[in-house]
Amino acid sequence: MKICFIMYPWTRINPKQDSSIRIIHEMVLRGHEVAITHPSNLTIRDSVTLSLCKTIIRADKVSNSIPSFYHSVKFKEEMRPLKDFDVIFMRDNPPLDALVLNFLDSIKDDVFILNAVDGLREANNKIYTAAYYDPERELIPATHVSKNIDYLLRIIEESENDKMIMKPLDGFGGSGVIVIEKSAMHNIKSLLDFYINGNKERSNYVILQEYVEGAEKGDVRVLMLNGEPIGALRRVPAKGDARSNISAGGSVEKYKLTKQDISLCKKVGEKLVRDGIYYAGLDIIGGKLIEVNVLSPGTIKDINKLNNVKLQRKIADYLEGVVADIEVQKEANL
Repeated sequence: MKICFIMYPWTRINPKQDSSIRIIHEMVLRGHEVAITHPSNLTIRDSVTLSLCKTIIRADKVSNSIPSFYHSVKFKEEMRPLKDFDVIFMRDNPPLDALVLNFLDSIKDDVFILNAVDGLREANNKIYTAAYYDPERELIPATHVSKNIDYLLRIIEESENDKMIMKPLDGFGGSGVIVIEKSAMHNIKSLLDFYINGNKERSNYVILQEYVEGAEKGDVRVLMLNGEPIGALRRVPAKGDARSNISAGGSVEKYKLTKQDISLCKKVGEKLVRDGIYYAGLDIIGGKLIEVNVLSPGTIKDINKLNNVKLQRKIADYLEGVVADIEVQKEANL
C-alpha cells in the first residue's frame, strides 16, 4: 500500500507525544510505502495534481522506539502525482485552507482520502458541530456562531446561566477558549470586539456555548474510526485554567465510556460516516458533544499508555481493509 500524509512539517513533531508519527511508524513497520507532504507543496502541472513529497526510505530494520525512528528516518524528496497513492491521510492542523480541498477534488475518485474531501469541506470547523439538528438539545449544548457583537451580547444577557464558553471559530488546541460571566458584563463587549475585530485583515466569527456543568473538571476525548469509538480518556485542566487540552497544560486520566457516551457516539458516528468523516476526535462534557475534530485529532499516545493498547494498529488495519476492498471492486469491474 502507498500512503501519503498531508500534514504539519516533520520538524515540528514531538515524537514523544505526537499521534501522526505513531500512525506513520505503524505503516512503515508493516512494510507500506509512506510519504509525507505539506499543503504548501501541492501543485498542478499539465492537469495532474502533484506534491513535493518526502518518501521514507525503507530500512533493513525499523526501530520499535518511535523517538529513535523519528530521529533516524531518511527520506527521498521527489515530486509525485497524488493519484498514484492508495491513501491520502489528512493530518494538517486547523484551520484548513479551502484551496487544499480544491486540489484534492481532482483525485478524490482515484484515491481513498481520509477524511473525504466533501466531508472535510463541511466539517473542518466548529460550525459542523453547532449546526447539528438537535432541537431537544440531547447531543449538543445551546450554541451560537456569529460576528455580530450586538447579537452576541443579547444572547449572553438572555442566557439562563451566569456562565458561557466563548472561543474563536478557527481555534484549535484550546487556543482562545475562555469562560465568560454575566457578573463581568462590562468587560465582555471589549472581549467580543477583540475576538471579532482583532485581526486587521478580516473579522472573525465567535462561538458562544452554554456552559455545561462539570466542565471545570475537564472533558472526554473519544477517538472515532469508521463511526465507532476506539479509545477515550479524560482531559483535566491545569489549576486556574478553563482549558483541558493537553497542549494547554492539561493532564489525562483513564476513562470508561458511559451508556450515555456510547449512545452519543453511535448517533454522531452514523452522521460522520455519512459525511465521509472516517477518523475524528469527539470532545464530550457531561454527555454533550462540544466539538468534532476532523483534521488532526491527537491523544493516541496517552490513550495507548493508559489502556496498554496501540490504536495505530486499528487505524492501519482499517486502511488495509479499505484498500483491499477497493482492489476487489476494481477487479470485479474489469
